[in-house]
Amino acid sequence: MFHEIMQSLEETIFMVFASGLFTWLIGLPLGLLLAITTEEGFLDNQMIHRPLKVFFNTTRSLPYVALMIAVIPLTQWIAGSKEGCFAAILPLTLAAIPYFTDLVERAIHRVPIGLIEAAETLGASRWQIIYKVLLPEALPNIIKGLTQTITHLIGYSTIAGVLGCGGLGGLLIQQGYHAFHFEYVLTTLIIMVALIQLIQRCGHYIADGNTG
Repeated sequence: MFHEIMQSLEETIFMVFASGLFTWLIGLPLGLLLAITTEEGFLDNQMIHRPLKVFFNTTRSLPYVALMIAVIPLTQWIAGSKEGCFAAILPLTLAAIPYFTDLVERAIHRVPIGLIEAAETLGASRWQIIYKVLLPEALPNIIKGLTQTITHLIGYSTIAGVLGCGGLGGLLIQQGYHAFHFEYVLTTLIIMVALIQLIQRCGHYIADGNTG
């Protein structure tokens, strides 16, 4: 039992943090782009903002199971299989990016407009405003947003496990549901709650430390 749980935990951590890394690398610039191209942004461009907003709102409303099934051909092409940890990374990332971009956009919008105006008055370029004003000021909230996204990814990874991608979700369905071993169910739930609490505490600690 211990070996199975540890292996499933390793698979879940791999799936969650690999997809979380890709979500950060892709979602951060997209969320920033959404924020600065609004009508209130200093790079107002509705030709960019509106299609992206509609796309992310649409994909964010899709159930994860439907999304995972829809991208099976792409998953098989990239990972070589529709099952296993590697196969779960693509749908997990695609599910998390719309959620994270929305949180990044909100974090950017919380930056006081006075700071941007002051930077413009001092002659800062648009890139300097982005890298020296917007991102540093919004970083604590962006980190908190990433923390929320990773906790959501844990839930998504459980669904992925049920659909054959392993991890704690796979263990839960195989040993807890099919084999009726309640001790697996209880242990898995405790581990997932502890993992979520640990991630939340670490994320808020990093964000608060960055604020300080």
